[in-house]
Amino acid sequence: MQIIETERLILRRFRAGDAEDLLAYLRAPTATCFLSLKLADLAAAQAEVEKRALDDGCVAICLKQTGQVIGDLFGGGAGEEEDDGTTSVGWNLNPQFGGRGYAFEAARALFDHLFRAKGFRRLYAYVEDHNTPSQRLCEKLGMRREGVFLEFISFTRDENGNPIYENTMQYAVLRREWVSGVPAV
Repeated sequence: MQIIETERLILRRFRAGDAEDLLAYLRAPTATCFLSLKLADLAAAQAEVEKRALDDGCVAICLKQTGQVIGDLFGGGAGEEEDDGTTSVGWNLNPQFGGRGYAFEAARALFDHLFRAKGFRRLYAYVEDHNTPSQRLCEKLGMRREGVFLEFISFTRDENGNPIYENTMQYAVLRREWVSGVPAV
């Protein structure tokens, strides 16, 4: 992953020194889809940073002024491209930095990189039906909602240990839509 700069952010690979910032938002993930990434302590965060540093598709979102990691993106890593030039994308932002446009700024830069530099044809994202901020972000990025998968996946269990299934929406955007700014439908 090459370093990408936006007006307020730097997108880069994870590296040594990012563990405290990563722990700040993965100690208690707010989106249920990230519960499996929950980190217990700084040692776990350091191990996760080491793992992410090796993954070209895992991107740290950093404030340009301070270098602080405020979230992460994923998409387009080695081996992630499907046969048809498609890859999944996603984001996870420290809630302390929500509502300021950082997720949009970072995702827009990543999408542009994936389409223009890496040549992907199609990007898609799965979003739980209760995650309205991510749904709005997808729409602001020009992604269209392609479908709803009822009781698609489970990230949590009830008090009896039974899986709690969530409805999941799929959003997507094509390179030709991204480049032209014109939706396909």
